[in-house]
Amino acid sequence: MAVTPPPPPSATADESDEDLPPVDLTPRPARARGKRRLPVILALVLVAGALVFIAVQSLGSATLFFYNADEAIANRDDLGDRRFRLQGTVEEGSVRQSDDQVEFVVFFGGSEVDVVHQGDPPELFQPNIPVVLEGNWDGDHFASDRIMVKHTSSYEEENPDRLEPVDAPAADGRVDEGSAGGAE
Repeated sequence: MAVTPPPPPSATADESDEDLPPVDLTPRPARARGKRRLPVILALVLVAGALVFIAVQSLGSATLFFYNADEAIANRDDLGDRRFRLQGTVEEGSVRQSDDQVEFVVFFGGSEVDVVHQGDPPELFQPNIPVVLEGNWDGDHFASDRIMVKHTSSYEEENPDRLEPVDAPAADGRVDEGSAGGAE
């Protein structure tokens, strides 16, 4: 099979294109791709940042350490002014409420902790009920800004085998031998 080159353009073809404007064959500069991608990249970074923020906020309370009153006292120096959760039972006769705060004592395992809570306590807050407090050590007391009341009546009915009574410490700090806690 023989390949023949195309015939050269005829003079008549060039003459017929005379009324067409000349064609500009100068190369065009390449489009800046970064300008189109920048909003997309910024949007993705914003979405990723928002997701990280939400994850950190939601996990923030899950990472608070949880201590019973006796453990919090034993680890007081290590805890410093870091936030943690403190569990104890509100001592009878210790609740003093003012306009913007509530002062009370919680006990657990033979130890007592003075608490100053900023704000109003929940409706179910009362003496002789277990509470979990969020806050930090502030001088000689635990400064709380959140009180969570344990619903012991329903829990006790459903799980009587899991409960061990903890007696309030006597005036001299001793606990009855039959209690679950020990002396400090």
